[in-house]
This record gives sequence, C-alpha cells and structure tokens, in this order.
Amino acid sequence: MIFGGEHKGGQERLSMTDVLKVTEKQMALVDTLVAEGCSITEAARKAGYSEGKSGRVTASRALRLPHVQSYMMTRVGEVLGLNATTAAAKLVGLAKGAKSEYVQLEASKDILDRAGFKAPDKHMHLHAGEISVKIDLS
Repeated sequence: MIFGGEHKGGQERLSMTDVLKVTEKQMALVDTLVAEGCSITEAARKAGYSEGKSGRVTASRALRLPHVQSYMMTRVGEVLGLNATTAAAKLVGLAKGAKSEYVQLEASKDILDRAGFKAPDKHMHLHAGEISVKIDLS
C-alpha cells in the first residue's frame, strides 16, 4: 500500500487517516472487487455484507465514500503495477511470435511507443503564397 502525499504518475497515496477510516469489511469488499473483478453484489456477499439487495446497496454506498475510493485506487494501482511486467512480456512475445504479421506490427508499434519512440504524427502542411496550376487537355 502507498501511504502519504502523492505518487508519481498521479496516483494518490493513502493517508494514515484514510487507512484508519476503512473498516475490515470495506477492505474485504474492495480487495474482492479488485482481485476477482466480480459484481458489487458478489463482492458484498464474499465480504460479509447482508445477502440480497440490502447488502448490495450498503456496499455501493461504502464504495462512494472518499476514504474507500482512495483505498480502492491504491489497490488498483498496486495490482496494475504488479501485472505490468506480465503485460510487457506478453507484448514482446506477440511482437516476436504472433502468427499474424499485423499483430506483430501492432505489438511492435506499441512497444516502441511505450519506450518513447512514437512515430511522428502526420500533419497537413500549409504553404503561403500564390499557387498556379495549368492543365492542358489538348
């Protein structure tokens, strides 16, 4: 977990005050949502909220609380950071060994772009001055 202030890349860090406000049930709810990607209803059930609609409503309200949202963004950032190496390896694998040349090209372009070697954008160039065109159809 990332604590205090701001983190590079715009990710907000959790303050100790926010961490102390998040209950164990709210942490379980968020951790289940982030780890499993299931519905709020399913995550609420697994986190120990009431069964049915009332549990989903309570969980939805909890997820709107600023300190719970801060905790969720921190957890999402951690999971994405941990899985970034897997994603990078998959891109390299596709660039090297995909059956489709199109997939290889797109993976290669994506790798180069992420490494800072983005292809220059195509621009329309306007030229000031007089232009004369003669068409002889004879």
